[in-house]
Amino acid sequence: MSTEVTVLYFAKSAELTGVKSEKIQINSELTSLQLWQELEHKHPKLVVVREQVVLAVRREYVSVGEQVVRLQHGDEVAVIPPLSGG
Repeated sequence: MSTEVTVLYFAKSAELTGVKSEKIQINSELTSLQLWQELEHKHPKLVVVREQVVLAVRREYVSVGEQVVRLQHGDEVAVIPPLSGG
C-alpha cells in the first residue's frame, strides 16, 4: 500500500536534488534503506552523500539500514546530510 509524504532536503541534499521539498508516493511500510534507495533512484546525484546521510521521519532520526519505517499520509521525511562549517 502506498502513501503520499513530503520529503524535505537540507544542505548538500538540496543542492544535489535541485529542490528543497517535494511530495512523493511511496510504500507505507519499508526499511529505511529501501526509503533511501527510492530517493536515490529519483535523484541519482544523492549517491554522493549516501554513506553520511541521516533521515528523519516525523522529526525522529532514523539511520539508513534495516529499521522498518511505517509512513502515514502527510508524514514528513527529512534528508539530512553531514553539515560542515565552523
